[in-house]
Parts: sequence; C-alpha cells; structure tokens
Amino acid sequence: MLFGRVRFLRIFMDLDITVHSALLGTAPQACPEDMAQVAQVLSGQPMAWGGQAVSRFAADGAYTGEVSAAMLADLGASFTLVGHSERRQYFAESDEVLSAQIRHAREAGLLPVVCVGEGLAAREAGEHEAVVAAQIDGVIAALQGSEQVVVAYEPVWAIGTGLTASLGQIVAMHEKIRACLLEKLASSCTILVLYGGSVKADNAADILALSEVDGVLVGGASLVAEQFSKVCYGAAK
Repeated sequence: MLFGRVRFLRIFMDLDITVHSALLGTAPQACPEDMAQVAQVLSGQPMAWGGQAVSRFAADGAYTGEVSAAMLADLGASFTLVGHSERRQYFAESDEVLSAQIRHAREAGLLPVVCVGEGLAAREAGEHEAVVAAQIDGVIAALQGSEQVVVAYEPVWAIGTGLTASLGQIVAMHEKIRACLLEKLASSCTILVLYGGSVKADNAADILALSEVDGVLVGGASLVAEQFSKVCYGAAK
C-alpha cells in the first residue's frame, strides 16, 4: 500500500505543472505509520500534506485507533480536515467533537480545514444555506482568534455521485459561507473557501475560474496520479 502512495507522489512530482493561484486539497488514503516515509518523499517539494481526520482527544492515552493532532504535527503535517461529511454521517461527529478537533489542531500548529455541506433533502427543500450556516455557527467559537480560516464546501449530494453543483450554486453558497465568517470573525482574519464536490479533470478549470472559489478539495480524482495531474493542469490554466 505504501508503495502505491509513494509511486503516486513520485509520478505527480515529475509532472511539469505550476499552479499559480489555487489551493489543491487531495484525499488519498494513508495510514499514520506510512506518513514518515511519505513526508520524506515530499521533503524539499512545494507540497504540503495533512490528515483526513484528527482525534478529539488532546492528551496521550488509551485511545486505540485515534490519530492526535500532536502525532500529525510530529510527522510533518501542516493541516487536517475537520467535519468531512462522511465523518459526520458514519462517526456521528457533533459540533462539540468538531470544535475539540479544531482547538487541538490549532494548538498543535495545524490548519483545520473545516468541511460543510448539505444533503439532497435540504437542497431540494431550499434549506441548504440554513444548514451550512448552522454548521459554521456550531464551530465558530473554536475558530476565533485564527489568522487564517479555511472552509471547504462539499455538497453531500455531489460527493462520489458524479453530480456537481452548478457554477451558480457554487457561487451562491461560497458567498453565503464567506458572509457568515466575515460576520463572526475578526476583520484581520484571512478567509479561504474551497469547493469539494466531485471535482474532476473536466470541471476543475471552470470551478477554479470563479472568483468566489479559492481552491478545490479533490477526493476520488486524486487517487490516481495521472487523473489528479489533469485536475492540476486545469488549475494551472
């Protein structure tokens, strides 16, 4: 398994791509035991890596299977996802748990990338903005005092389904997210809003061309280096 991830990185690093103005978040699977070797491969490269999730527990202890913020930081991670829809759905991560994860990540020097997004029922009922605003409100206290806040909008109905929000839907929700954050955070805070719903080679350029989109969070399309390279080429246009 590690061979596949290292091969992915080496293939990707051999590509001649310069991305000037977009953040690219990728989500290839990896185990903590492998991360030291992955970090070694990335050493000296203009790339950063992080965790898909982080423990709500700050101190060392008998929390079998958990990966703490301190562990990620010790291995050289610079960020971690918090609140991905699958973590909310399958692991019942509440606002309280997510807030603890954010605080511990910040204390360890990691940048929490907070994921928000609505399900299909909320979208069809016209409640999508209220759902996302409530998700932001639920963790906003843990983000207070941050110099930089990164939120990734991932419409749940567009994750792994092949569906993608329209450009108009993306713009509207990113404007809503930014307005919610600006209302509650210090004016000196830098806010970045990423899009993460079935980003692929054939739509990345159009999504990243939107002024309201500061980058993309790439899931399935990041699992194969050749496919992810096409997304990056789209970002570089």
